[in-house]
Amino acid sequence: MDLLNNLLSSAPGISAWAFIVLCVSSFFTSVISAAFGLGGGAMLISIIASLMPPIAIIPVHAVIQMSSNFSRATMMWRHIKYTWMTSFVIGTTIGATLGGQIVFALPANLLKGIIGIFILYSLWGPSTGVIGPSRKTFFGIGAVSSFATMFVGGTGPLIAPFIRATTNERRMTVATHAAFMSWQHGVKILTFGILGFSFAPYLSIIICMILFGIVGTWSGKTILLWMPERIFRKTFSFVLTVLALRLLYESLIHTWV
Repeated sequence: MDLLNNLLSSAPGISAWAFIVLCVSSFFTSVISAAFGLGGGAMLISIIASLMPPIAIIPVHAVIQMSSNFSRATMMWRHIKYTWMTSFVIGTTIGATLGGQIVFALPANLLKGIIGIFILYSLWGPSTGVIGPSRKTFFGIGAVSSFATMFVGGTGPLIAPFIRATTNERRMTVATHAAFMSWQHGVKILTFGILGFSFAPYLSIIICMILFGIVGTWSGKTILLWMPERIFRKTFSFVLTVLALRLLYESLIHTWV
C-alpha cells in the first residue's frame, strides 16, 4: 500500500486522484484513436491541461502521444504509406524549432484558452480544404502543424485531411497518420528537451500512462466492433466539447479575476 501511495504522489503538482484519472484517460483516449485514427489526442490534451502543471502539459502529452501513435503504427506497419514522409519530417523539425522559441513565454491561462479554442475549432469549425499532395504541401503542413503543436498539443485533425486525400483505404489512412504523428511528437519531445524541460520528475506518470495507452490501443479494435459508431462519435464530441469549454472558462476566470 505504501508503494502504491508513493507512486501516486510521485509526480510534482499531480494529486493521487489526478494520477489515476490521467492513467484511465490514457486508456480510453487510446481506444478512440485506435478506432478512428485521431481524436484521442485532442481529448487527452484537454484532460491533461486540467490536471497537470501548465509547464508540463505539452511536453508530457507529446511523450504519451508518441507512444500511442507509435504502437498503432507498429501494429499496422504494412499499411503505412511513406511517399511524403521525408518532406513532412523536415517541415516538422523547422516548425517545432520556431515554435519552441516562444512557447515558454506564453502565460499559463492563455495556453489553456488556446487549447480550448483549438479543440472547439477542430470539432465544429469548417473543414480544412485539402491541397493537392506534393513535397511542398507536406513540408508546409509539417511546419505549420508542428509550430501549432508546441502550443496546443494535439494537431492530428489538421494533418488528417491531407493523409486521407493521399490514401485510398482506411487501414492505410490510420497507419500513415499514426506514423506521421509519431515523427511529429518525437521531434517535439527532442525540442522540449533541448529547451531544458526535465521529463524525469514526471517519469512515473509517463510510464503508467504509456502502459494504459498500449492496452487501450489493443482494446479499441475489439470494443468498437459492437459499439455503434454514430453513438460513439456523438458521445465523444459532447464530452470533448464540455472539456474544451471548461478550459476556456478556467482561462477567462483566472485572467479577469
